[in-house]
Amino acid sequence: MIISKVGKSMLSKSVSFNARRLSFLPTLQRRKKFLIKHTKQQSRLYSQDLQRNEKETIIKLLYNIGSKEEAEQYLRQFSSVESQKFAVIKVGGAVISNEIDSLASSLSFLNRVGLYPIVLHGGGPQLNIELEKAKIEPQYNNGIRITDAKTLEIARSIFIKENLKLVEALEKLGTRARPITGGVFIADYLDRSEYGYVGQITGINKDVVNASIKAGALPILTSLAETPSGQILNVNADVAAGELAKVLEPLKIIYLNEKGGLINEETKKKIDSINLDEEYDHYMAQPWVKYGTRLKLKEIKELLDHLPRTSSVAITAVEQLPKELFTDSGAGTLIRRGYRLFKFNSLDEMDKNKLQKRLQINPNSDFISNLSKKSCKVYSDESYDALAIVTQEKTNPNAIPFLEKFVATKTIILNNVIDNIWKMIQKDNPRLLWAIDDRDENKAWHFSRSDGSYTINGKTLFWYGISVEEVSAAIKDFAATLSNTNTTQSSSSVALIGARGYTGQNFVSLLNNHPYISLSHVSSRELEGQELSGYFKEKIKYVNLKAEQMKEMQKNGEVDCWVMALPNGICTPFVQAINEGQADKSLILDLSADYRFDNEWTYGLPELGDRESLRKAKKISNPGCYATGSQLSIAPLLPYISETPTIFGVSGYSGAGTKPSPKNDPKFLENNMIPYSLTDHIHEREISYHLRKTVNFIPHVASFFQGITLTVNIPLSKTFKSAEIRELYEQKYAGEKLIKVVDDVPLVKDISKKHSVKIGGFGVHSSGKRVVIITTIDNLLKGAATQALQNINLALGYDEYEGIPLE
Repeated sequence: MIISKVGKSMLSKSVSFNARRLSFLPTLQRRKKFLIKHTKQQSRLYSQDLQRNEKETIIKLLYNIGSKEEAEQYLRQFSSVESQKFAVIKVGGAVISNEIDSLASSLSFLNRVGLYPIVLHGGGPQLNIELEKAKIEPQYNNGIRITDAKTLEIARSIFIKENLKLVEALEKLGTRARPITGGVFIADYLDRSEYGYVGQITGINKDVVNASIKAGALPILTSLAETPSGQILNVNADVAAGELAKVLEPLKIIYLNEKGGLINEETKKKIDSINLDEEYDHYMAQPWVKYGTRLKLKEIKELLDHLPRTSSVAITAVEQLPKELFTDSGAGTLIRRGYRLFKFNSLDEMDKNKLQKRLQINPNSDFISNLSKKSCKVYSDESYDALAIVTQEKTNPNAIPFLEKFVATKTIILNNVIDNIWKMIQKDNPRLLWAIDDRDENKAWHFSRSDGSYTINGKTLFWYGISVEEVSAAIKDFAATLSNTNTTQSSSSVALIGARGYTGQNFVSLLNNHPYISLSHVSSRELEGQELSGYFKEKIKYVNLKAEQMKEMQKNGEVDCWVMALPNGICTPFVQAINEGQADKSLILDLSADYRFDNEWTYGLPELGDRESLRKAKKISNPGCYATGSQLSIAPLLPYISETPTIFGVSGYSGAGTKPSPKNDPKFLENNMIPYSLTDHIHEREISYHLRKTVNFIPHVASFFQGITLTVNIPLSKTFKSAEIRELYEQKYAGEKLIKVVDDVPLVKDISKKHSVKIGGFGVHSSGKRVVIITTIDNLLKGAATQALQNINLALGYDEYEGIPLE
């Protein structure tokens, strides 16, 4: 271990300081043991600090390969799966002979950012040299090397030698590696009479690979296999890599060669990418695709047909490996099954139910009816996970087409499917306009595809292929449209009934930043006459509104929205008074549980409900905090649940309200956690009612103030892998600005005072038929006040996220 002068100084100071305490130890032997133990602890801590700092430095180096966003995106993707599911890298023998230093450097680079590629190498060129020395002429049959006993003896010697050479090169760079020259591939004779000691793989012992990774060492494999009785057999390294990938199902299967990719023999240029679903037949029909290239494409297609669509094959050069993995543009040839893409010339050609579900709209939506008035082209994959809608005015065939919608799941984005759809759009539309919200997290992607842009009032207009005069006219129309929208966007008044509690306080805070909604009244019996603190638009004093007063205010149209922030079972007389004043004249939003089971009220969980219904609603029941997080945790898996899910919930003590009790007493909660309402909690009923699926719910209150963590155990009717479940969640919540599907287990300390929900964990039982989901949510924000403002915005005609800080 190398320790800098600073490190030595730190160790010596720590040791000398603690040595002063050794006098309390009765024997010299105990003093010696203490000193050795303490020195080891300090050395280990210092080593961990060095490793952590080194990893951060190397990640920063990735930013120089592409963009920071690209590097972080791919690193998150690769880190989201189990270590053995990152990549299988097949290394040709020529690479080890000629580029071993570059190879070791690239592999070490990956390992130092926390990744464990599984490396499998060949040794064909080295074997041919040794066979020539032994005066043995290589024999082939159908492209397979015939392997007699002498050839096998030489091959085994070569493989072990080359394997150790790569391991030693990695170890010199400080990267732990484990030589694995057997024990992974189980095989029978392919055809002993035809090929001799050549194996056909029948099984994979992945425990050997997993043990290496668990020990923190890169597994370096040869392609030698054994029969069940122990006879060593020779297997083609490409074939072995493919069989290993079929079992491990990695995100990447990488073939390193000296050409750096597949070469189009007609143009002599490297092929950047091949989408097999779309292009396989095209390539196989090309006259230059023959011999090795033809066989390679065929083998890759057969391999990818066995793997999830998230898996892909990359053929690249050693020195380009980081760029291939961590940039959108790549460096070699990327081959994937791809997604078969479709173009529809009208909405009538599409599956309306799938379209409405993807756009999260109802059949009577104004958006759909407005589209029917225009010429319309829709581009999508088969499942509508990627969807682009381009319109043009029917009355003006020379009008510039406009991209109305472009939505895609995270998986689609990571697999570059949106780029293929974009190519289709460009081919059909030499000119195009489109606009996005300035808060769009994919804003950089839009900038990179446009010729120019113009931003005004939080919206950005993009274009390509149009003249200067057309740009000027487009900007003028865009600005006028936004100006008209803002002019007609009237302000609204809100009366908050029961403003004393934590939720009321947070709701008031949110309204400070809302450009259109202001408080007109705050009502609290205990605080009547006092000035409302924390509201900065104007000075407001608490009043104590009675039901009759609210009835008159409703008659006079003094309030646009009533927010009921009262305990359960209290607000009914006030709601009746408002209805008697003039029913449905104003919006009523209730934060209690009183109307969550009443079908005359709209249940306000926008991410799972019907936003169009919320836009038309006059009575909205705001979901509970536990209920919101729990439903979001379970909803994507509803079709696959076999038995009753169980939810273990822990809330901060703010969830117990402001009325003093043991459940909100910090002293009583210190070093403590209190289970309560062990069965039949109101949220258990609410979750079950709205999911239409019975659940078990056990709530607890803990010593922290704000936030909820949910551990949700879900039995499954079919076998799943963790990555597959995570993909279901990413698809379900694609485009949802307040739901974050994360790689790791989310922590409650990270969600406190945040407006979003984080869902992660995705721990799958070894049987594949049980998953544990971890969800965190702030009980006062997305669990109450933030969700209330979402619903109010929708019902009053504002942008859903107006006034809500987006992360």
